[in-house]
Amino acid sequence: MSTILLADDSPHAQRLGERILREEGFSVASVTDGETALLRMSDVDPDVVLVDVFLPGRSGFEICRAIKSSYRHVRVVLTAGMLETFDEQEARDAGCDAILRKPFEASAVIGTLRPLIQDARLARRLFAEAGVPPSPPRAAPAPASSNSAPDPERVEAAVTLALDAALPALVREITEKVLVALGH
Repeated sequence: MSTILLADDSPHAQRLGERILREEGFSVASVTDGETALLRMSDVDPDVVLVDVFLPGRSGFEICRAIKSSYRHVRVVLTAGMLETFDEQEARDAGCDAILRKPFEASAVIGTLRPLIQDARLARRLFAEAGVPPSPPRAAPAPASSNSAPDPERVEAAVTLALDAALPALVREITEKVLVALGH
């Protein structure tokens, strides 16, 4: 079962998000502010984090950057209300994997999350097989054996997966820059 961390300060959005996710069989942990979201990362160990862009404490952009720098397998979906304006370029720059608008529509949420969960689970497995921790250790790490080097093929597979996950955002960004340069 995959775990989702839902970070939203709106009780209504939390209830709706929790209901949709639990009905699909996901385990859900909910928090109401940015600091708590980051504090809960290690004990919740989610595959995906749904985080409101306008959280108190830390913005969704800040949380996304922090997660992406420390938890390589976790996918981040930024959320915002239908009428709230936010900088989608900043969202891409922060490394978010998707954007969802509230109020949540069940099929949109599930359609967005399923491929991200699959990517996160695959990344988690590949990092583990390569002997590379996907996220900061929960406790003091055991001393590494001096004669156990990571398998280069598995490391290459993990790197390939990471590049595959980052490629769509990179292609969008380069395409936008080329179009701007061409005057379109």
